[in-house]
Order: sequence, then structure tokens, then C-alpha cells
Amino acid sequence: MTAVHSPTAADSGASASANFRSTTRSSVDVSPERVSTVATAVLKGVHEAIREHDVTYPEFQAAKQWLMDLGEGGEWPLFLDVFVEHVVEEVAARTQDGTKGSILGPYYLPDQVTLPAVSTLPMRADEQGSPLVFSGRVVDLAGQPLAGAELDVWHADSEGYYSGFAPGIPDGNLRAVVVTDAEGRFEITTVQPAPYQIPTDGPTGQLIDAAGWHPWRPAHLHLIVRAPGHRPITTQLYFAGGEYVDSDVAEAVKPELVLMPSDQRVTYDFVLEPA
Repeated sequence: MTAVHSPTAADSGASASANFRSTTRSSVDVSPERVSTVATAVLKGVHEAIREHDVTYPEFQAAKQWLMDLGEGGEWPLFLDVFVEHVVEEVAARTQDGTKGSILGPYYLPDQVTLPAVSTLPMRADEQGSPLVFSGRVVDLAGQPLAGAELDVWHADSEGYYSGFAPGIPDGNLRAVVVTDAEGRFEITTVQPAPYQIPTDGPTGQLIDAAGWHPWRPAHLHLIVRAPGHRPITTQLYFAGGEYVDSDVAEAVKPELVLMPSDQRVTYDFVLEPA
């Protein structure tokens, strides 16, 4: 089922901003030289775009107003996660081995219920959507199983809504931390998520509409996979043949992360490198 409605940008943006502030606790020690290098490069890119495209004063003023609206609407996490994060992840992946990563996105919530290797995600008694069984293993680079590895998993429901970011959905719905067994195996029963459109009634949506882009993300499972002594992997898994897999607004789909469903089952093995 494809989502036909989405939470309001105000609700989603406020939740994303509040979550970001509550979970981002560590500061980064960046030298003045590094700040200068990156900030100068960003500003140079903006300056070159203005010169190349003959940006006018009315367009400049409209851009300033849009940036103000973006901040006041709490949509900076949404905008950056959709349009910028995939490049940051791409740069990080240059020095990483193991399973391919993807973006975290704005809808992660920590501290979810911990479940054993064979489990059903928390869901409403009348949860809509086709059943989906997601199984596989977590191993190291040598193929040895990682017992007790954690799969922090979350995804949208059959209408494209995330718990914690849309009204009327119980806290923790379709979210859990699943722990692998002695062979590194897991089997998670859930429902098929839907494609969803990012909130379009706020400044981010205004940009998408003005540019003539579409606002849709393909259906996907979010995961953070971690094990002691190994580098955690943040990734997303998609479904072959699904809508928007080839035109993800967030540009986060990688061929290695596309699942081949068979009889409402999907399988994927995660490979973690040493920390």
C-alpha cells in the first residue's frame, strides 16, 4: 500500500529536532584550520552558484526567508538528512569494510525494547499490512558468527508513518533491538513498510514543489547493527521492484542493499569489521 497522507511538517519537524537535541550529546573538537577550510569551501560553492546562475536580489531575499522558515519550523534535521546526509555517508564509506551503510535519517529513536533472536516487532493488535519475515546472520569479516550482536531496527507502517513522529501510533511501534543467537542468527516478524513522502506542507516541501521534484522515499527497513569490538553499521534495506527504488528523493539506495522478497520473506547477512 502506498501512503496517501503524511504527518504535518510541523509535527514531524518538531519531533525530529527534539530527538536530535536529546540524542546528540557529544561535541566535536574541530581545529580552526579545519573549520576555515570546510566553511570556505561551502561559501565558495554558494558564491559560484550565484555567479553562474545570475541570482537576483529578489531570489536572494526569498532564499533568506526560506532559510528562516526552515529553522523556525524545526526542519533542519529533515532537510539535511534527506538532501545532504547521503554524501556524508558516502565519504565515510571510503575507509570502511563490511556491509554497506546508508543514511540514519530523522526518524531514529534510541532505547527501544530488547528482544531475542526470533521475535515479532511490537505492533498494534490490528496492525495493517502484509506479514514480512526478515532473517539472516551477523558475522565478522572472516565469516564467523557474532553471537549477541544487536540489530536496532525500525521502519514505517503500511501507511508510511513512523511511531514517535505521527499522531495516533503507540510509542515503540515497529521498533526494537533484536539480539542474535549463538550462531549470529536472527528472525524478525513484522509487516511490509510502505513508501512514504517526506512532509510537504513546510519549507522543505516548498522547495521540492518549487523545484518540480517528487517527495517520495521507497519502502525500507532501518537498521543499526552493532557488536562488541566491531564498528557499528547504520544502513537501510530496500525491496526489489518497489516504487521509488530508482528515484529515492534522499538518494540513499545502493544496489547492495536491495532485498529480493520471496513469499513474504527476505534474507540478509550483515558483515561487521573490527573497531
